[in-house]
Amino acid sequence: MLYRETGQFKTTYRADQAIFPILQDRIGVLAFLAFAVFGVPFIADAYLLETIFVPVLVFSLAAIGLNILTGYCGQLSLGTGGFMACGAFFSYKLATGFPELNVVFVFLLSGLGTAAVGVLFGLPSLRIKGFYLAVATLAAQFFLVWMFNKFGWWTNYSPSGVISAPPREIFGIVVSSSKAAPEVKYLFLLVIVAVLALVAKNLVRSRIGRSWMAIRDMDIAAEIIGIRPLVAKLSAFAISSFYIGVAGALWAFVYTGSVEALAFQIERSFQVLFMVILGGLGSILGSFLGAIFIVLLPIALNVGMRAIDPTISVSLISHIEFMLFGMLIVFFLIVEPHGLARLWQIGKEKLRLWPFPY
Repeated sequence: MLYRETGQFKTTYRADQAIFPILQDRIGVLAFLAFAVFGVPFIADAYLLETIFVPVLVFSLAAIGLNILTGYCGQLSLGTGGFMACGAFFSYKLATGFPELNVVFVFLLSGLGTAAVGVLFGLPSLRIKGFYLAVATLAAQFFLVWMFNKFGWWTNYSPSGVISAPPREIFGIVVSSSKAAPEVKYLFLLVIVAVLALVAKNLVRSRIGRSWMAIRDMDIAAEIIGIRPLVAKLSAFAISSFYIGVAGALWAFVYTGSVEALAFQIERSFQVLFMVILGGLGSILGSFLGAIFIVLLPIALNVGMRAIDPTISVSLISHIEFMLFGMLIVFFLIVEPHGLARLWQIGKEKLRLWPFPY
């Protein structure tokens, strides 16, 4: 078999702590990235890029942010949609207020602004946890969406309340708004998400990541051994909100090309939470797998149901989709709480030992 690490000896701590210590994994990841960069833009048409690949990348970034907070630090949050709205509206105000500012800095600054909001709403985590913390973040969700709807300053006093994201260029190429080509949007998102995913992977393996996991497993024991809950919890809220804020900015500028608070209602928070649960809590890979699953399932369900009965109503398909999501969540929570990422890991372990029994 090709997937064997026999003969691959680690002679340094750096090699032993590598993200992909097995040579075959490194080759596989590089091959996958090469295909994503050079293959997908030429193979996929505009429909696939706009309907599948672009939203998968945006949702993956939001799921990584929520996974940092909930999966690694154990702080349950239902305010993801509100924080995505912060990123969207902050980036819009920055882009319109500073037209010469590079769009990458617009996204980063909107993420930093969302991080500040996340720290503010994360303060209750110092005294409450579990269901009570979820209710506190749910209040943040409703308050933020209400604020963006209530005050016209956020939309530059647009009569409709729905505004179009201004087009922005990098090296003379339009990368945001509806004027950008699907291939350009996809590649731009791929670069940003890949870089931020790599940063997140290294963060969770660092000292601060270990403090998050210690707080998640047992906060009292973590405090006894010297970990400060205030620093650990608020840093998790800040970094998580930064990722979610950047995802919200990308949603508005690159994916939909419009900025509206209705796109970030409570349903968006639950959607990202389902991605984390199905993909795998405490797994960066699980964030991608969950986003792929959640985006593809409604499309596959719609195509399959239409093939069976072309006259089926859209509302019935929507209801079946909700029921299927509920059953899948219950199934994964009972059978495999660590989600799709754990199933992938088990498959790799079996492959390494095949044909011997596991």
